[in-house]
Amino acid sequence: MTTPQTPTAPKITIPAVISVQDFSELANVSAIEVIKRLITFGVMASMTQTIDYETAAKVAEDLGLSPVPFVERISPIAAADVTEELLEDAEEHAVTRPPVIAVLGHVDHGKTSLLDAIRKTDVVSGEAGGITQHIGAYQVEHDGKSMTFIDTPGHAAFTAMRARGAQVTDIAILVTAADDGVMPQTIEAINHIRAANVPMIVAINKIDLPGANPDRVKQQLTEHEIVVEEFGGDVVAIPVSAKTGQGLDDLMEAIELVAEISELQADPARSGVGIVVEAELDTSRGPIATVLVKTGTLRQGDAVVVGQTYGKIKAMFDHVGERIKEAPPSTPVVIMGLQEVPSAGDRLIVAKSEREARQQVEQEKRARQAGTSTGGHVSLDSLFTEVSAGTVKELIIVLKTDVKGTAEAIRSSLDGVGTGEVGVRVILSGTGPVTDSDVQLAEASGGLVLAFNVKTDAAAARRADSAGVEIRTYDIIYGLIEAVEQAMTGMYEPVFETRIDGHAEVRQVFRSSRVGQIAGSFVTDGTLTRGSKVRVLRGGEEVANVECSGLKRFKDDVREVQNGFECGITLSNFDRFEENDVIEFYHLERVN
Repeated sequence: MTTPQTPTAPKITIPAVISVQDFSELANVSAIEVIKRLITFGVMASMTQTIDYETAAKVAEDLGLSPVPFVERISPIAAADVTEELLEDAEEHAVTRPPVIAVLGHVDHGKTSLLDAIRKTDVVSGEAGGITQHIGAYQVEHDGKSMTFIDTPGHAAFTAMRARGAQVTDIAILVTAADDGVMPQTIEAINHIRAANVPMIVAINKIDLPGANPDRVKQQLTEHEIVVEEFGGDVVAIPVSAKTGQGLDDLMEAIELVAEISELQADPARSGVGIVVEAELDTSRGPIATVLVKTGTLRQGDAVVVGQTYGKIKAMFDHVGERIKEAPPSTPVVIMGLQEVPSAGDRLIVAKSEREARQQVEQEKRARQAGTSTGGHVSLDSLFTEVSAGTVKELIIVLKTDVKGTAEAIRSSLDGVGTGEVGVRVILSGTGPVTDSDVQLAEASGGLVLAFNVKTDAAAARRADSAGVEIRTYDIIYGLIEAVEQAMTGMYEPVFETRIDGHAEVRQVFRSSRVGQIAGSFVTDGTLTRGSKVRVLRGGEEVANVECSGLKRFKDDVREVQNGFECGITLSNFDRFEENDVIEFYHLERVN
């Protein structure tokens, strides 16, 4: 019999799923007592087994407690799906914070050497082959003001890491070499900066070399829609030399000016919120993560949720390896104490306790397994629904075409497609096949890839499939434009074409008491696959359009039968075979 509740019954906050042991600790009773109560409700569970909220709530009421769902107890900042809006700080507590600057550009153009000159330390000599192997986060002082720099790898193989660097920054420095000009990775860096939608400063490095020509670099940048101030644009370009130190003061002043205009603020009094820049499993220290604190103050001893893992911060180290107790906004810090290695780009939030952090991660994992978590990438199929729900304000597109003229024409047309509720932004328009780098850029920006008259690399297709990035291929310009327009207005309907897989000719009909008629057939062309759609043709006329329910070779059930072999075929909802019938196997392939 359930114990009557009173208005003053103590509240107990219960998650969607909880173990019997954890529930007993929350309810402050023995696990044996909880198991006894469960038995009275017809539930058999051991201490380590889990029960759902409804069952736990019944037990809580039976114990004289007032159950409350776990989600009601989580403050907005502690939720697993924290949004940028929820990260806004209370104005009365906000203070100016140091800017976070990403350094991007082509390999060997001197990004790390430039940062090395700024920090007055030697990083380059310790790197393999002089190329940055990992994202490094460093803090420097200039004229009494702090700045945080993220040094991102410049090699093409590290495109994804470079994208992460742009995602967490306030200002991006594009490093180019005065003697080399704009190179392929320079263009990729430009696209990542645009995707991150942060202010850009161009540092034209190596001006001390004999072949240096800064004006040529500025001219090349205009070809990629970057117009420096000297040419009437709004992008600051600073000639510098990492070797001699020339122009470094001008560069630092430009950073300070952009930071001042951006009015960067954060609330150091709140719980810490950060982004994982890089993470690894250390053989002696366990899982460690380099975290950039975006707002609040992160402290040693804090229980944290980091992506799909959690833990309690046992130790924190600053960018030079010194142990620290707390990290204010815009501070890069290495933390120890996580249960697993998180992923770069994961958000770190502070929970009220390690138990709450664990419960939150478990809830998130169950939600993902149940398919209730939403992905970060939009598709033409889901665009209108997400726009109507207010979750998408901009359709981000990576565009690849066969020739440059076509790319310009499509981009111009897409600029006018946006509606009052959602805009269209092409962050990259290039020529050639869809590459792994294109998919990484779409993945980093939450966009999709539109391809016109070009193929997709195998590696790009695999990455797109695993990352949930949509790639659409078209061969008619108005078809591409129309598909985007229809997706925005909810009128988009995918188009499918029939692809023939193979044919079989019925040579003899058998009857089975278990499955009905079996068509003894000979495969005349292609490959037949169990579960495929099939048409039964008799004298050229279609007499059935069903599915293949079974294929047999002699007495064995098989998944497929190839050209030139005999087999037995059974179909769903059809058993009126006649000799000489043709069974056509086909599938529907999406074409837009």
